[in-house]
Amino acid sequence: MITADDKLQCAERELRYRQRVYGRLVDRGKMTKRQCDRELELMEAIAEDYRKLAAQEALPL
Repeated sequence: MITADDKLQCAERELRYRQRVYGRLVDRGKMTKRQCDRELELMEAIAEDYRKLAAQEALPL
């Protein structure tokens, strides 16, 4: 079973990866700064959604 916390951990790893890689892509002209900012914003929003879901899953019934 895949939990919200599992998804959160994956989204946070992906966010850290993108933060490292996208700056280099911008420097090389492979991505615009605007694209970089938007993609990072989107991944942060996804991670935030899973933070909330994981916190709800952790609440006792």
